[in-house]
Amino acid sequence: MKTNTINKEEIDKFSKMASEWWDPNGKFKPLHKFNPIRIKYIKDCVIKHFKINNSKQPFKNLEILDIGCGGGLLSEPISRLGGVVTGIDASIKNIKIAKIHSKEKKLKINYICASPEKLKKKNKFDIVLNMEIVEHVEDVETFINQSSKLLKKNGLMFIATINKTLKSYLFAIIGAEYILRWLPIGTHEWDKFVEPKKLVEFAKRNNLKLINLNGVEFNPIINEWKISNDNSVNYISNFKKN
Repeated sequence: MKTNTINKEEIDKFSKMASEWWDPNGKFKPLHKFNPIRIKYIKDCVIKHFKINNSKQPFKNLEILDIGCGGGLLSEPISRLGGVVTGIDASIKNIKIAKIHSKEKKLKINYICASPEKLKKKNKFDIVLNMEIVEHVEDVETFINQSSKLLKKNGLMFIATINKTLKSYLFAIIGAEYILRWLPIGTHEWDKFVEPKKLVEFAKRNNLKLINLNGVEFNPIINEWKISNDNSVNYISNFKKN
């Protein structure tokens, strides 16, 4: 098994766009649109799993690792909901943007330029977030293996990514990049997309038990993303560490 999860071309690609992370109409506009539904999904699963009563601060005192945090689009709202957040990214430019923005917003988030295998941390995390990242890593199974090592027993790992289907090629690449121009051309490579069956298999090999796997689809009428039963393009999943 490989030991390095970093794909340098992918890091370079996102480093070039780093300054646009917090522009809701910029190159990361789809992630800004996607954020509310993924936060709700994580929140609902965490409340249920850890039997939490505090709906305003559901992540209070929970140690959370956001892998591939980018400019902090997910780390910041998770921090506001009480999480003790560590955000890591292999791009130093992304980390610099994230640090500046969180300081402006007076949020205490520990941002580190690292990949999972290079993160030096004594204590493990209650929750690991791998959101829209596995389709950009060098080797998915190695990445899940290294991420799993950072998760406490009975902890939760969330993975959101894109299925490897003809529909995902048409929607996530041709549609989103070439026709609608939601994303810069070249953001995604179909070969790197991951089938849910494979993802669950990799997870199982690394002591992760599947709890939920749901499709996520965009509703153009209300201009919002929603959880659905169709996982043929985007999907989000939740695993428990055995």
